Amino acid sequence: MNFKEGVLIPIDKPYGITSFKALARIRFLCSQTEGGKVKMGHAGTLDPLATGVLVLVTGKMTKQIEELQTHIKEYVATLQLGATTASYDNEHEVNATYPTMHITSKLIQEKLQLFIGDIEQVPPTYSAVKVNGERAFNYRRKGKEVVLQSKKVRIDEIEVLNFNAEKMLLEMRIVCGKGTYIRALARDLGRALNSGAYLTQLRRTRVGDIKVENCLDYNHFEEWLNKQNIEKRD
Repeated sequence: MNFKEGVLIPIDKPYGITSFKALARIRFLCSQTEGGKVKMGHAGTLDPLATGVLVLVTGKMTKQIEELQTHIKEYVATLQLGATTASYDNEHEVNATYPTMHITSKLIQEKLQLFIGDIEQVPPTYSAVKVNGERAFNYRRKGKEVVLQSKKVRIDEIEVLNFNAEKMLLEMRIVCGKGTYIRALARDLGRALNSGAYLTQLRRTRVGDIKVENCLDYNHFEEWLNKQNIEKRD
């Protein structure tokens, strides 16, 4: 295994850490093993509260990051209907509640059709989108308002896995292209239902041909690394 020539390292990112922090730890461990700083990047950010496939690449393979980011992604998301938060996930507390008595499985299926295909989507303001050179979430955390422009994204498939009408919890599988925000999908579906919605769980289950069940356990990466034949620097 030669980190300079390039190695693809798919990890299962755990809950509660940023993609950058996950990358930094893996890079540190690889650098310690190789005997010098390893160049490393990731192909597609996951929010801190999301888990699942995070594709890391080293050395010369970092030139392929742009191509890797275009690969189809699959997510499993759980939405709480009838409420919203500022970030449309659990990072913030509920800031508004809405009626849900009218929401049925049939209505959900009907409204989901609006989001399949090429659609315009406005990223969440709590996101890494840059505004005047600064991340949008930094403006929001300083109490400033941010207006983001919509962009075209593609959603190929949305499958309802479970709908708990009593708790108003909706579990879905989403297959989509680059740049799609599942938190924005939750926000927009809530509005389409004349209600609200935010993510309670999000797991990226696939990037291209890389499935989460074939990823390396982040918390046991060092054990895996110690078993590999690493080409060390002179």
